[in-house]
Amino acid sequence: MKKLLYILLFSFSVLGLAQAPELTPLSKISVVTCGPGSELYSTFGHSAIRVEDPSLGINAVYNYGTFDFTTPNFYMKFARGKLDYSLARQNFAYFLKEYEYENRWVKSQELQLTLAQRQSLFNFLETNFLPENRDYKYDFFYNNCATKIWDVLKEVYGDALVFDESYLNELHTHRQLIRQKVKINSWAGFGIDLALGSVIDDVATPKEHMFLPDYILKQLEVAQLNGQPLTAQPKVLLEAKDQDQGSSFLVSPELWLIVFLVVILVLTYFDFKNNTRRRWLDFILFFSTGLIGVLILFLWFFTDHSATAGNYNLLWAFPFNLFIAFVVALKKGPNWIAKYAVLLAGLILASGVFWMFGAQEFSPLLLAVWAALIARYLFLFWSYHKPKIA
Repeated sequence: MKKLLYILLFSFSVLGLAQAPELTPLSKISVVTCGPGSELYSTFGHSAIRVEDPSLGINAVYNYGTFDFTTPNFYMKFARGKLDYSLARQNFAYFLKEYEYENRWVKSQELQLTLAQRQSLFNFLETNFLPENRDYKYDFFYNNCATKIWDVLKEVYGDALVFDESYLNELHTHRQLIRQKVKINSWAGFGIDLALGSVIDDVATPKEHMFLPDYILKQLEVAQLNGQPLTAQPKVLLEAKDQDQGSSFLVSPELWLIVFLVVILVLTYFDFKNNTRRRWLDFILFFSTGLIGVLILFLWFFTDHSATAGNYNLLWAFPFNLFIAFVVALKKGPNWIAKYAVLLAGLILASGVFWMFGAQEFSPLLLAVWAALIARYLFLFWSYHKPKIA
């Protein structure tokens, strides 16, 4: 009867109609860290908190990494960084089954807590799970499913929880931390380097490293609560099977950007040799670089994303190109286009200088794009000084 009463109380707490039930001495609370998945949203891994109490039939995961696809204007809110994330709770068996299906490893670190300390954390999670409390403003670097783990523990235990800043042998920039999980020579990596600005090229503090679940795991191994180790040694709950990734070079951006460079150089050479100009080619180059620039401006100034500020990709992806594209599409445009083309080539060289002096780290894959654009811009300058252009 006592066990049944506890289960009923726990069920009522889900609906926010009662406080969390009292945990028994058999209860455990652990932090669960999950390995990366194959999709971009899962490539950074995941962190969650697990509460177990066999006496009460509790085996739940509290997960700060969920959002609602049915949110009105979902895609616009997501693009502008205004989408709320939520704390969700689910049965641990189903949680683990998902990661087994996705072939991702799962590790658990049991928190070395007294019964009273476990109860305090459980109460916090249950209160945080109430509909009026569960939503929060997501930020990829500073407020995500991984950073929430430490923030929750700090909120519950205060100064008794001590952070160990010496848990890292080397500090990395935020961009370097991303590249630990996303390959540079991937379309995802290329897109990330285009979208995120110079603000992520600062050296992350030891605490800021913990936006990645791997670093949460490392910190919890050395953190202390009331002068005692916070966690036991990690246990492997699920191992990922080795998979043959195969060769992906044929679909890599490196290959196709080199192809892009070669095509631009070949077409520009024949234009030069034949004293002609493919206006459609200039239109595509100007329109596409201008469109990229407008998107960068949007992410920088019109969203709440903290990582998209200070993006010097605007130097080569010049937003005004979007409008100049219609001018260079003319058979004979105004003469100032020649000077404008030289300006664009100079801005690309300025991007390289910014890179050299550490203002922003660009994707190395851009070198092929820059070379193609400079070649075409110099040809455009030459072509506008010729008396006859077909």
